[in-house]
Amino acid sequence: MQKKGLGRGLGALIPGVDEMRERGQFEVEVDRITPNPLQPRRAFDQGKIEELAVSMRDQGVIQPLIVRRRGEYYELIAGERRWRAAMQAGLQQVPVVVKEASDLEALQLALIENLQREDLNPIEQAAAYQQLQRDFGLSQEEVAAKVGKSRPAVANTLRLLLLPTAVQDDVADGKLPAGQARALLALQDEAAIVAAGREVIAKGLSTRQTERLVARFRSGRRRRRGTSVSDPDLRALVERLQRALGTKVRLIQQAGSRAGKIVIEYYSATDLERILNAIANEPGSPEKSVTL
Repeated sequence: MQKKGLGRGLGALIPGVDEMRERGQFEVEVDRITPNPLQPRRAFDQGKIEELAVSMRDQGVIQPLIVRRRGEYYELIAGERRWRAAMQAGLQQVPVVVKEASDLEALQLALIENLQREDLNPIEQAAAYQQLQRDFGLSQEEVAAKVGKSRPAVANTLRLLLLPTAVQDDVADGKLPAGQARALLALQDEAAIVAAGREVIAKGLSTRQTERLVARFRSGRRRRRGTSVSDPDLRALVERLQRALGTKVRLIQQAGSRAGKIVIEYYSATDLERILNAIANEPGSPEKSVTL
């Protein structure tokens, strides 16, 4: 069975690129090349760039960069890591092939190359899919067709952008696998998702174990459901406390009085220890202080 999409290679997805590499390759000064503002990749591993730079000093740039003309300059379509490494290696020129490409084509080709090389983390992939939808009006089906993925795969990746920023950062850093991260979305509550994510990382839970953890969290939340705070100033204080502690906080006021009590939820022994450390400002706590 013939492979589709990414399995065919970059040359099959960029019409004429192989011929351009054979006939149209030429040298361009590195300072006449600019990065692609549509580049889906946000983080570059400096260690890998340094390794590539060492290789380039010895053997030069083996694979040309793909660029498009921008006046007297050239804008990268694919090969930003090679360009960065070439500058670090002190090279004055790099080989390029020029392709006429629209913004949509440039983003698509940059995304395809990074996906083929497995250079994008799941959050970068999700952001790139979202950009294809938002900036170019593509449906999930159209995005899937352009990047050689199934529509469910694109949809599942996009769901990662619904996670709190702190959890997205853990996914991007490789601390939290995408499958476990998606399972956390069933919690809906931001503080609970963050707390559960920390426990998944600390215990190295599998996707199935994460789903069971989420079920326990949801059961605990139903048992501890309380009344909401009506005073907007008090609600703001509760929200600040929740952000500081990374967990659900409830304020229970006594009838006819300004006094009351604060209920701080925890979801496991590990989570309780983390919260206590944060409140007590003890050494080794992931949060050194609680700022309200």
